[in-house]
Amino acid sequence: MQTTPELFSSLPASVRARGSQMGIPCWFMRGGTSRGPFFRRADLPTDPQRRDELLLAALGSGHPLQIDGLGGGNPLTSKVGIVDASSRDGVDLEFQFAQLQPTGNTVDTTANCGNMLAAVVPFAVEAGLLVPDSDTTTARVLTLNTGMVAEISIPTPSGDQGRFVEYAGETGIDGVPGTAAAVTINFLDTAGSVCASLLPTGHSSDTLELDGVGPVRVTCIDNGQPLVMVRAEDLGRTGYESAADLNRDTELKRTLEALRLQSGHLMGLGDVSARNYPKMTLIAAPAHGGTLTTRSFIPHVCHESIGVLAAVTAATACVIDGTVAREVSTLNESGTGGDVTVSVEHPSGEFTVELGLDPKDPQHVTKSALLRTARLIMAGEVLVPRRLRTAGAAAAEENAR
Repeated sequence: MQTTPELFSSLPASVRARGSQMGIPCWFMRGGTSRGPFFRRADLPTDPQRRDELLLAALGSGHPLQIDGLGGGNPLTSKVGIVDASSRDGVDLEFQFAQLQPTGNTVDTTANCGNMLAAVVPFAVEAGLLVPDSDTTTARVLTLNTGMVAEISIPTPSGDQGRFVEYAGETGIDGVPGTAAAVTINFLDTAGSVCASLLPTGHSSDTLELDGVGPVRVTCIDNGQPLVMVRAEDLGRTGYESAADLNRDTELKRTLEALRLQSGHLMGLGDVSARNYPKMTLIAAPAHGGTLTTRSFIPHVCHESIGVLAAVTAATACVIDGTVAREVSTLNESGTGGDVTVSVEHPSGEFTVELGLDPKDPQHVTKSALLRTARLIMAGEVLVPRRLRTAGAAAAEENAR
């Protein structure tokens, strides 16, 4: 079996040898409805392949329970944040998000995660990358994956040992038990975060032909997260099914994947079979007084709630004429103008998104804002073997089975 000669070509001072393993400084954090380890960029290998091998080992990917690492056996708990201070004008922090899968051997750094984004500024304070100097700390964060910039504010009151991140508070978000301090996120420019534009096909809706299904009308949109939105009733579902029921629906999942692969080409993304986007989103009329009901797939597992940027994109679709979302949402009845509050319903509750619309062009979303919460769960070291299989060897072994 192939091994890397050494995980680190040179050892950062912060990384310690512990016998046959290496101890990497790590802060384990919840951001919104996701969680995972956060690292300072300087503490990781500079070579992307060795970095990815380290992350796979740290989470225990390759096993459905990720039993030998920090992962939680679910895509929502198979995420990593990598943060560094920035020297770019107008940017305080640089964030790289990595999506892993429990049984996979790849690390995807091409998409965003708005939930993990909520933990970036708290992490930066905890890890010494950012020094708070007032009761509220606001930082501009550049997501390296897509070039998106967000302005994020957290409470940092003064205590006996100086200013600290306040995690306790009265803000509740569906999908997370209890309440916590609010993390305010203002997205400054999210249209076309991965695709070339907000509506990458050039249309507010497209009709796709599927074998055995027939014509299916979808909206392909990207305002922070590439989504393919389809009315649940068009696929013979209600849109109000539980996440567990949808995850057992193998016929639906095959249909959604066929739509996803076809839509990927339409959206200019090429072959998306090995990518985590676009996300498939079933929609229906709101059931609990909100604006729109959603069932989001990430991309093959139904989300227990909905991702931050998926919620922003779904909300945006509600204000654009001709989308499938606009047609079933309550905004279709009330119209839009000025700033709009959109309540995106999901299996665990709802997600409120504040959209700012251009007064001269209500189809143009100028800003989006929302509240999340975050919490530091653990701080210390994650231990990984000093020698790891290369990605090529792992893939060859998997293909040989």
